[in-house]
Amino acid sequence: MTEMTVDVTAAPDVLDLACETLIVGAGAGGLIAALAAHETGQSVLVVEADVVPSGSTALSAGLVPAAGTKAQASEGIDDDAGLFASDIQTKAKHQNEQQLVELLTQNAGPAIDWLSEKYHLPFSVITNFDYPGHSRRRMHGLPTRSGAELIDALRSTCEDSEIDIICERRATRLFYENGKIQGIAITRPDGGTETIGCEKLILACNGFGGNRDLVQRFLPDIESGLWFGHDGNRGEALLWGQAIGAELNHLGAYQGHGNVAHPHGILITWAVITQGGIQVNRGGSRFWNEAQGYSEAARAVLAQPEGIAFTIFDGRIASIARQFEDFKQAEGVGAIKVSETLEGLAQDLGLPVEPFLQTLAALPASGKDEFDREFASQKLSAPFCGVRVTGALFHTQGGLRTDDDARVYRTNGTVFPNLYACGGAACGVSGQSDSGYLSGNGLLSAVVLGRLAGQSVRHRL
Repeated sequence: MTEMTVDVTAAPDVLDLACETLIVGAGAGGLIAALAAHETGQSVLVVEADVVPSGSTALSAGLVPAAGTKAQASEGIDDDAGLFASDIQTKAKHQNEQQLVELLTQNAGPAIDWLSEKYHLPFSVITNFDYPGHSRRRMHGLPTRSGAELIDALRSTCEDSEIDIICERRATRLFYENGKIQGIAITRPDGGTETIGCEKLILACNGFGGNRDLVQRFLPDIESGLWFGHDGNRGEALLWGQAIGAELNHLGAYQGHGNVAHPHGILITWAVITQGGIQVNRGGSRFWNEAQGYSEAARAVLAQPEGIAFTIFDGRIASIARQFEDFKQAEGVGAIKVSETLEGLAQDLGLPVEPFLQTLAALPASGKDEFDREFASQKLSAPFCGVRVTGALFHTQGGLRTDDDARVYRTNGTVFPNLYACGGAACGVSGQSDSGYLSGNGLLSAVVLGRLAGQSVRHRL
């Protein structure tokens, strides 16, 4: 993780470049904003700190929750925005702003259909397992269920549309005067700087999970976790917002994950749990209700000796998990241990055999267990599988508060006329901590707010 300082000044008299819509960050939110802005005829420029666009999106499974899509209809799934909104608020204990929840859920379906039909991104719905908290199967992904595939597809689509994306340029200074954004300064790899003026600025530079100081300040309960997000997430949007009087919400909210293969650093899909898997500690004992969700799992796992746990499942579940590229990679490097007997699996994982066998024997075939977890799947059977995992911080969920056009609010309740935010730069709908995170919330905010920010033209200066 890296500390970050940013400057806010008035623009110089002469700027090197100028455009109508300037976007900081070429993750999913930024690239979708670019496509939407381009459609309205705006001149668009995207600046990206990395060598190629990637961001947190590339580290994820690239899954976007959306209700009422044509992909759902083709699978016979009956879903709507109201039900989706209820699921989000239930998971977050109604800590979210209702208006924002409704904005995201009502626009997610149309956004997926737009990307599918206009830009031919082959989204399909995951139909062979459920994600915690979702009452319908509404997770949409590309064929490999990989965020890298999603970001590559969006980048190629922008390039086909002749949208300019300049990489290896980190935004380091915000030009702001008399209540309006004037542009930014960017730093090149050689240390030189360039200045860019704009009529509209969209901050799509994600959150602050890669900033050690901000994580210590706002997320102390996950500070010891593995940082599994993108190192470029240094909090520029938050820091600029603080400097110019923007309203910030829910800075203690984040997405964790308690199923990252260790020491390999590979994400293991939570499907291995939802389909009947469990987690045990080094003593071979279970320690919590795994059905609560993978974000909460980060703290639960980190609280175990050495911050380590072991996820136990079987061959049937592994066959479902193989639709995810990450899982196949974990198998390829030997992170997944497989044995025909539970005794053999315990030995392969370095677990005490007798306590481990007792733990597995205590699992109910159906009904609730001692942790109040409901079991409905068939019991685990040979071949048995296991993987050593740890807890990680994936990305932050708090940020700049936005309106229905993704414009950023000031602390006095008014909005900046030409400042927008999406994705991790904007406040999401995960409540005030980790337990409010519903699967896919990060990309939900990126896709919907990115599209709204890009297509907004009536506020141009």
